[in-house]
Amino acid sequence: MDEPEYTAEEWDAALTAAEATELDRKAEAGIRPAKLDEVIGQARVREQIGLLLEGARQRQSPPDHILLSGPPGLGKTTLAMIVAGELGVGLRQTSGPALERSGDLAAILTSLGPGEVLFIDEIHRMARPAEELMYTAMEDFRVDVVVGKGPGATAIPLDLEPFTLVGATTRAGLLTGPLRDRFGFLGQLEFYEEAELESIVTRSAGILRVEVTGDGAAEIASRSRGTPRIANRLLRRVRDFAQVRADGVINSRIAVEALALYDVDELGLDRLDRAVLRALVKTFGGGPVGPKTLAVAVGEQTDTVEEVSEPYLIRAGLIARTPRGRVATAEAWRHLGLEPPSTEGLFAGDPA
Repeated sequence: MDEPEYTAEEWDAALTAAEATELDRKAEAGIRPAKLDEVIGQARVREQIGLLLEGARQRQSPPDHILLSGPPGLGKTTLAMIVAGELGVGLRQTSGPALERSGDLAAILTSLGPGEVLFIDEIHRMARPAEELMYTAMEDFRVDVVVGKGPGATAIPLDLEPFTLVGATTRAGLLTGPLRDRFGFLGQLEFYEEAELESIVTRSAGILRVEVTGDGAAEIASRSRGTPRIANRLLRRVRDFAQVRADGVINSRIAVEALALYDVDELGLDRLDRAVLRALVKTFGGGPVGPKTLAVAVGEQTDTVEEVSEPYLIRAGLIARTPRGRVATAEAWRHLGLEPPSTEGLFAGDPA
């Protein structure tokens, strides 16, 4: 088949588009802060990590192992990268589910250079054989590699270069005690305030070379669920809308129109969140109803409803967990434009 022929103008347009895409990709990668003093929010954890790193620099030794816990999207991976960057050492990344065998972890550990940082995301999902190998690696910088099987098996100790493990988890309660106790610093990341998210949106817009007004940044921040990752994702979608359907400037009106198009309402609820809320209120009269029944009603898996929608709906005060199931609050009824039933029909008491 003959190669298609292009005019000079078409080639120029294609090259310009490719260059723009590459620049955009680099700009979006640049949204992630590279230094500790560039991080917005998490003031307490930033100060604690700063002291940890400065102490290690003065002693000229690797800092203690670090465990970062908190919901997804709050910056655990970013902080791990910053730790390596501040120390001026290499960063190796992997994840708990990828470490199924002790040999997988041993191969990574023995390849680490002096003082390097090993980042393990979702560390609570690491397989038990790999976790047990990690105990001696974290404490003594040594791994015992077993050669052979049965009575003739021999453990060969291998010394490791001193390193710093940074573990990230969204389920700190699932970590075993022996693993958790080997971390020298445990940092709990909290959800962000709207003012902090507004600063993050403004900073990201500057990096992406998008003009955003104060009220535009505030509108995006108010719908971001207290999470920087969501704020940056919404900013990119609103940017597309502003460039295609407006003059490229993101103000409050443009943000509201764009987010309505992408099914993100004024509380930050998306299509699935509202489907769960409507099913709970309209189909089941406000509950109580079990999570499996609720998931069937919205056509989703139970884990998706429990892990994706429920946490924010509970934090927003729209539903509550009780021993008998999920219950809608008066605020949930109002959010759907409905009049709440009498107080006897609403949740009253401590959630389970």
